[in-house]
Amino acid sequence: MSAARPELLVDPWWEQQARTAAAAAAAERAKEIPLVPGLEPPAERSIVWAPGERAQWLRPADRLRPASALRGAEDWAEVVRAYRDGALTNPTYQADMFGAAPVELVAPLLPEWQPRFSGSWAGQNLRMLAARFECDALHVLVPNAKSSAYDNGPALVPFLDAEVARLMADWLVRLKSARRIARGWFARHGLSAVPYLVPDALAKRRVPREKAKAALALIAEAHGAPEVVAAARGFGDEAAAGIARLLGEGTPEVVSAGPVAKPARPPKLPWLDRDALPEVRLRDGRALSAAERDNLIGGLALSPGYRWSGPAEAYPGLREALEQCDSRTLAAFGWALFDQWLRARMPARNAWVVDQFCWLADDAAVERLGALLLRWPGAGSDKHAIGVLGAVGTDAALIQLHRISQRAKAPGQRTTAAGCLRAAATARGLTGDELADRLVPDLGLDGNGTLLLDYGPRRFTVGFDEQLAPFVIDEAGKRRKTLPKPGVADDGELAPAAYRRFGMLRKAARDVVGDQIRRLEQAMVDGRRWSTAEFDRYLVAHPLLRHIARRLVWTTGATSFRLAEDFTPTDIDDAPLRFAESARIGIAHPLELGETVAAWGEVLADYEITQPFRQLARPVYALTPEERATRRIERFEGISVSVGALLGLTRRGWDRAAVQDGGIQPGLSRSLGHGLELVVDVDPGIVVGAVDIQPVQKITEIRFTTGDLDLLTDVAASEALADLAGLG
Repeated sequence: MSAARPELLVDPWWEQQARTAAAAAAAERAKEIPLVPGLEPPAERSIVWAPGERAQWLRPADRLRPASALRGAEDWAEVVRAYRDGALTNPTYQADMFGAAPVELVAPLLPEWQPRFSGSWAGQNLRMLAARFECDALHVLVPNAKSSAYDNGPALVPFLDAEVARLMADWLVRLKSARRIARGWFARHGLSAVPYLVPDALAKRRVPREKAKAALALIAEAHGAPEVVAAARGFGDEAAAGIARLLGEGTPEVVSAGPVAKPARPPKLPWLDRDALPEVRLRDGRALSAAERDNLIGGLALSPGYRWSGPAEAYPGLREALEQCDSRTLAAFGWALFDQWLRARMPARNAWVVDQFCWLADDAAVERLGALLLRWPGAGSDKHAIGVLGAVGTDAALIQLHRISQRAKAPGQRTTAAGCLRAAATARGLTGDELADRLVPDLGLDGNGTLLLDYGPRRFTVGFDEQLAPFVIDEAGKRRKTLPKPGVADDGELAPAAYRRFGMLRKAARDVVGDQIRRLEQAMVDGRRWSTAEFDRYLVAHPLLRHIARRLVWTTGATSFRLAEDFTPTDIDDAPLRFAESARIGIAHPLELGETVAAWGEVLADYEITQPFRQLARPVYALTPEERATRRIERFEGISVSVGALLGLTRRGWDRAAVQDGGIQPGLSRSLGHGLELVVDVDPGIVVGAVDIQPVQKITEIRFTTGDLDLLTDVAASEALADLAGLG
């Protein structure tokens, strides 16, 4: 084979590893292993937090009310009494109690508490407990991490402890699903972990010895063997010499892709029809042979993909091989792999087929994956695929995540996508809203909001009017209702491509406009403000959003305005306005406009402007003095509503209550800021997974949780009340 071929394709590393392991095994049998039995690891425990990590893991107490742990409880003391009496048996509700109740009430109970968590909330509960109780919670964290390393293991990463160190060494060598967690643990604690590993590395028992050796070699890769030996010297010169010899002889189990107990080889993949896969070409145009293509598949299958703690991790040589391959053929190859996996009904233990998008996907593949996820049946792999989109991290991937966060039918999909977007925003130093501004696609339209489509002999200019309906103008300046179909005189390649481009443009515009109208309505409800520069750049200058912005009334707090036909700000009397750079601009809620609402309505009517959502005609509500005093809203209590109407509130910022015994959710809640929530209790409750069983629900109580009601804004109160009024 040509020497110019990437090494992974010619001599993959798993073959090299097998040869090295065989030679090392022979050498191991021929030498005496240095042993120093009887050593004990340090008894001390400590914890090392990454910046901001502990605060992130602490679930705010004001998000948990007593009723989340015990229905009907008035305070945490009552919940604690129920726990002592054996009436609170659900581990999740117990975790709520330990996470939010006053420390003096629950700390005495912690040593005897031995819960076993399962399900999607397990990892969050354990991280919250780790952040609140630190080392005192290890007796809860370790058993749960052992039972489910992938889900629960991340809660152990901050802890430096003998049992945790031994567990991480085990995962590093034995457990592929938790190897990234273990590597993260060793990266965080570094040389401080050495004393916890030396006793096992020099002990008589072979299995823990091999695991500790692999862990020490990993630390030596990062910090150097002399530093590891120095850290081991606290056990004496004999132990330090043993570690020096151990590291000097090397450990074949440690590789750059992660330690393995024996050389890992690619899976057999009986579901894959290799002959049906498209070809992959190098950048110089040469196609990969069948054997080289198989080696590429092997490298992808052995590359840990998206996980909780970071992006994908490449198998040795994979990055170099991909850099020498044509990206277009790689993207087609990756989609074909994924399509075969789907057609084979997603065989288990093949998460790499989704992970490969991190390496091979282009913008078109990302768009196809995003569209598929919106109609994915939801069998567990959907959330993983959403996470992969987050790991891809391109603007195209984030656009798809935003669509999923807004449109997906499954709440879990929306939540997962929203979490990925928050992580992406943080990584870019932006808020979620600022990131959303930057992700609105322009669909290829120019600064005038138009696009030139070439048929060869003739050309057409397409764009969108103030109602966001597409228009077409021919070369004579004549406006057409739609783009004509290609004719016999048109170019046989250019014209069909341009016609298809117009169809895709119309569909994409409908999707974008729908998403952005919902986003801008939420911005009005949330009271979001843009700087003058942001307003000009991301709204007025955007070829699609400018048309939506023209149909709204805006405010700087002191002045309300609209955008005229030329997109310049004008007041209610059509006088032009200019704003200082320090101005903060937002979409005016009717409560902010006060008595000018009717006048603004007349202005828009005169210009025949139809608003994209109810702004000026939006109903407004207010809490009565009695409701503020009692913290209850009795005006809606006692009414019967459909379960569908209740679930519809989840798209307006409401959350379903925690699941109680019997799989019942007793209501919904909405966060109103400043630690304040509005809770709606219903009877008989929403049946999880079978909401139609109880199609009619009776509202039994509506109340505000603890929090300063004086800090509740008029707009937030009005919107919450409007949601409740809309249930009837």
